[in-house]
Amino acid sequence: MISIFTDGACSGNPGPGGWAVVIAFPDGRVLELGGGSASTTNNRMELGGVIAGLDAVKDRPGVVLVHSDSTYVIEGMTKWILGWKRRGWTTAAGEPVKNEDLWRALEAAVAARGRGGVEWRWVRGHDGHEANERCDAIAVAFAKREPVELYDGPLLNYPYGSLSASDAKALPARARGRKAADTRPAWYLSYLDGKLERHATWAQCEARVKGRPAKFKKVRSEDEAASVRKSWGLA
Repeated sequence: MISIFTDGACSGNPGPGGWAVVIAFPDGRVLELGGGSASTTNNRMELGGVIAGLDAVKDRPGVVLVHSDSTYVIEGMTKWILGWKRRGWTTAAGEPVKNEDLWRALEAAVAARGRGGVEWRWVRGHDGHEANERCDAIAVAFAKREPVELYDGPLLNYPYGSLSASDAKALPARARGRKAADTRPAWYLSYLDGKLERHATWAQCEARVKGRPAKFKKVRSEDEAASVRKSWGLA
């Protein structure tokens, strides 16, 4: 089985973004890939990473296990896409599906592997999953246009932790519908020009970050906030 780990990052959303892929081949080789765009969104980078990973293994037979921390990607491919296609690539609200071009490309890449040729694994982002953390580092580097050395070599010499396939995990409750949504009070963190701020509402956060190269995140606990700050390189 081929294991693919992917991630996407974006500063500003829209803003400069990057995607990353780490591939572990059954023959013991590891290949890292990365890319980016000067003006994009986080969701487009998440989709772009998966597409690039599947393209890199299109000539390799066998099942591909795709790991992603994006519920948007996994729910889209395992649930939503059937309804979108049935309605002519519109949502249940009758609106055009965002990122339709990438969804079509991803669907084609999955279909090319045949029935059961791609399996999906959700991993929690910024939670110590070594392959996911490496993908995040690559994606952020491409978003910031910073140099990053991509690995291509034997698994035995891979310096960034384990690439073992993850067990299947249920998606977080907030991604399974309105009734199961996380009802804990939420607030927002933003990081811009070297300064971290906390906002009680999205409107306050948006006023600070919109159109600027900022990082921002919705959080629901102090532990989650601490994890986000750590992922941003802050104490």
